[in-house]
Amino acid sequence: MLPSAKPRQAAPLTRSRRIELLRQVLTDADAPLRSRIAAGLVLLYAQPVSRIVRLTVDDIIQDDDQVLISLGDPPSPVPPPFAALLLDYAAHRANMHTATNPAATWLFPGRRANQPLRPEYLARLVHQLGIPAAASRGAAIRQHLQNMPAPIVADALGYHPVTTTRLATQAGTTWSQYAPGDHSPLHPRGTRER
Repeated sequence: MLPSAKPRQAAPLTRSRRIELLRQVLTDADAPLRSRIAAGLVLLYAQPVSRIVRLTVDDIIQDDDQVLISLGDPPSPVPPPFAALLLDYAAHRANMHTATNPAATWLFPGRRANQPLRPEYLARLVHQLGIPAAASRGAAIRQHLQNMPAPIVADALGYHPVTTTRLATQAGTTWSQYAPGDHSPLHPRGTRER
């Protein structure tokens, strides 16, 4: 009988290492901007490349001096250093000057007509920057769960609430007693206007 295969888990990424990688993404002007943007979305928002390739330029929202990105509901704010890079990249995307993509709205357009980049290809670009995608996603989601309740993180980042609740429990967050809903003093329990 063969021994059972054990799934290989990525080594945990510390908060300081995640910040160091994020600093690299923000400042390494020699690295391709497309790769840096994808890596930033992994490091900041815990997004898998399979979701990143499905983003469109319409998912980037400029509201006065604030930039938001629609990953869930409501859209998430983009911090200023990354926001400038994201806007620059969205305005100068690769693969836009081919006959197949003149009107593509994909944030990461592929080479085939109206198709985004393949997730495997984008994952390779992130890896080439030295960014461990799985460990980076894990560190990013843990950081969000330390700062916000699991249901809020799920909504904002497009995760399933069961997933964020499980991850929050594993991370030992202090939000375990959080009850989602309207907690404003204007609407005591049972008296909310309908």
